Amino acid sequence: MIQISKTDIKELTHEQLMSWFQERQMASYRARQILKWIYLRQADTFDVMTDLGKSLRETLSDHFTISRLKKEQVEISKDGSEKYLFKLEDGKYIETVLIPEKDHYTLCISTQVGCAQGCAFCKTAAGGFTRNLTRGEIIAQVRDVSNNIRDNTMRLSNVVLMGMGEPLANYKNVVSAISVMTDNDFGLRISNRRITVSTAGLVPRLSDLGRDTNVSLAISLNATDNMTRDSLMPINRKYPIEQLLRACSEYPLQRGRKITFEYILIKEINDSINDAKRLIKLLRPIRAKINLIPFNEHEGSDFKRPEASAIFQFQEILHKNNYTAMIRHSKGQDISAACGQLSANATGK
Repeated sequence: MIQISKTDIKELTHEQLMSWFQERQMASYRARQILKWIYLRQADTFDVMTDLGKSLRETLSDHFTISRLKKEQVEISKDGSEKYLFKLEDGKYIETVLIPEKDHYTLCISTQVGCAQGCAFCKTAAGGFTRNLTRGEIIAQVRDVSNNIRDNTMRLSNVVLMGMGEPLANYKNVVSAISVMTDNDFGLRISNRRITVSTAGLVPRLSDLGRDTNVSLAISLNATDNMTRDSLMPINRKYPIEQLLRACSEYPLQRGRKITFEYILIKEINDSINDAKRLIKLLRPIRAKINLIPFNEHEGSDFKRPEASAIFQFQEILHKNNYTAMIRHSKGQDISAACGQLSANATGK
C-alpha cells in the first residue's frame, strides 16, 4: 500500500487551501470552515469538524495533519513566566516564553532555529544558525501556548517576535504567519498593534515590512556609535547606524504610533552619560520610544549588568529630553532566562 505523505495544514494559506479544494472540484468555502476549527476552536483532528461531511473529513485526514509542537520542557518562574522548549519534527529545538502582564499575556516567539546575526551579547548566537522556521512552526507557538493557558481570566493578546532568530531574515514565513495571527475571520484574532517584530537591522527589509504589514516595529540598537555597534552586532558593518536610522525615519507609521528602540545596557560598554546624549541626538528625526534593558548576565559571557544608579541615570537623561524610556527588567530571572539557554542545554552547545 502506498503511503501518502501528509502536510501540516497550518503550512497552507487560506488561498492555497481554497485552491486545493478547487483542484478537486470541491467547494472552496470549506477552507474558511476548516481554518476556523483549527485556529478559533483549537481542533486537533478533522473528525471533530462536525459541519463537514464524513467523507470530506476522511479525505482531509488522508492528506493533512493538524500538528502540535512537542513540549520537551517547561520552566515556570516565580513571577509567573513560562519558558517552553519545543522539539520540532526534525529534532531541532526552539524556545517560546509566555509572560504575564497586568491584565494580559505577552508571548515571545522564535522565528529561526538559532541565529546567524552573531550578536556578542546573545546566548542564541553562540549556537549558530540551523534553519528558518516554517510558517506553521511560527503559528504553532501562538496557537499551542494560547491553548495551554491555565488562567482563563487573562488572554494572550500580545506577541513579540524577538525570541530565537532574526525575523526579517525569514521574511516570507514571518509575514505569512502574521497574517494568520491578525486575521479576524478565521485566524487568531490578535490586533496588529499588539504584534511587534524586532530586528537587528536588516535595512532592505524594513520598507517591505512597512508595506506588507501594519504591525509594530522594534529596532535592536544597543549602541550610539558605529565602532561599538560593530563590536556588539556584526550586522552594523553592512548596515551602519546612519543607514539604519534613515530607513527608520522613512518607515510608514500610523498616527500615534512610534518605533521602539531596544537598548541593552552593558556595563562600561554603552551605559555612559555621553551614550545617553548621543542616543537623544540620533533619534531626534524619528518618532521613537526607548526600551532600556539591563543586560541579563549568563554563563559564557564577559559582559556585566550596569549598576542600578547608572541605569536610572541613563533613563533620567532621556526623560529630561522628552523621550518615553521604560526600563524593561527580564522576567524569569530564576529560570533559564537568557534566550537560547534552554536550547543550548538540550543540544549540548
